[in-house]
Amino acid sequence: MNFDTETILYLGITLGALIAVYAVAFFILKKVGKNPKNILPDNFAHRIKLPLLFFFISIATRVVAASKIISDEYQNPISHIGTVLLIISVTWFLILFVALVKKGLIRKYDITAADNLNARRVYTQFSILERVANFIIVIFAVGAVLMSFDSIRSIGASLFASAGVAGIIIGFSAQKALGTVLAGMQIAITQPIRLDDVVIVEGEWGWIEDIFLTYVVVRIWDKRRLILPTTYFIDKPFQNWTRKSADIMGTVFIYVDFKFPVEPLREELDRLLESVKGDLWDGQGKVLQVTNASEKGIELRALMTSKSSPINWDLRVFIREKLILFIQQYYPQHLPKTRIEMHEEQHLKKDNNTDEQNNGTT
Repeated sequence: MNFDTETILYLGITLGALIAVYAVAFFILKKVGKNPKNILPDNFAHRIKLPLLFFFISIATRVVAASKIISDEYQNPISHIGTVLLIISVTWFLILFVALVKKGLIRKYDITAADNLNARRVYTQFSILERVANFIIVIFAVGAVLMSFDSIRSIGASLFASAGVAGIIIGFSAQKALGTVLAGMQIAITQPIRLDDVVIVEGEWGWIEDIFLTYVVVRIWDKRRLILPTTYFIDKPFQNWTRKSADIMGTVFIYVDFKFPVEPLREELDRLLESVKGDLWDGQGKVLQVTNASEKGIELRALMTSKSSPINWDLRVFIREKLILFIQQYYPQHLPKTRIEMHEEQHLKKDNNTDEQNNGTT
C-alpha cells in the first residue's frame, strides 16, 4: 500500500465531508418530520437512516477503491462492495419514495369516517399498487446485484439463447404464483373488495383487514383471521355488504300465531327505533311487514337501517330481544302454536274406548 500524504489528506477530507453531509441530511429530515403538515411518513428520518448510511458508505468505498492507498488486488472487491451497497441504498430509497407518494395521494381521504366508501377505494388501490411497485423494484435490484458479478453475467449471456425455453418452463411451474400476483393487480384495478369491506366468505362474517399481492386477510367478527388467496375473490362468489356504500339495512324475523295483532308490534318497533336514533338507527328506513304464512303461524319481518354493518348488527340484536319481550309480556297467548283438530266421531270413539278400559279394569 502507498501511504502518500497527499492521498491520505484527500481521503480524509472526502470522508469527513461525507460524514458531515450525512449528519446534516439526517438532522434536516428529522426536523422536517416533526412538522405535522409534512407529507413524510411517520418516523421517516429513522426509516431513511440506514439506506442513507449505505449510500454514503458506497461512495466512500468507491473513493477508497479509486485512490492509490490500497493495492490493485483489493481495489476491485472494494469497488464491487460499493456497487452492491449503492444498488441496495437506491432500492431502499425508491421503496421509501413510493411510500411517500402514496401518503401524499391518500392523505386527504379519511378512512375512519362513517361514509368512507371513496376513502376505502383509494386506500385499497394505492396499497396494492404500492406492493406491486415494491415487488418490481426488488426484482430489478436483485437482478442488478447478480449481474454485477462477472461470473453470473457470463452465465446469463451464455444462457440467453435458451431464455425462451426457460421462460416456458418457469411459466408452467409458476403459473399459480403468477396467477395470484395477477389477481392481486386485478383487485387493485377492478376492486371487487376494498379495505374494511364487510364480507361473508366461507360461511364467515368479517372485514377485509389487509390486501397483499398474493393473499387477503379477513378479520372475522370473533377476532380470528381468515387467509385467502387473491384468486379466491376473482374465481368464487362471495357477499360484499359494503360494495356501494357503508350503510346497510338489517332484518329481524318474528314468528307468531295467526290471531296476533300486528299494529301494536309495529308501534312498538317505532318506539324502540326512536329510542336509539342516532346511536344505532340512522333514521333512514324502517318497516314491519307480514312476509309469510304457514300451517304453524305467520312470519313478521322488521327492516331497519344503520350507518354501518357492525352498528346494524347491534341494532338487530336489540330489536329482536325487545320485540320478543313485548310479545311475552302483552300477547303471550299469541306465541306460535301447534294445532291438532279432532272431529266429533273421534271424540265419541275415544270416550267409548276409555269406558271399555275402565269397565275391564273394574
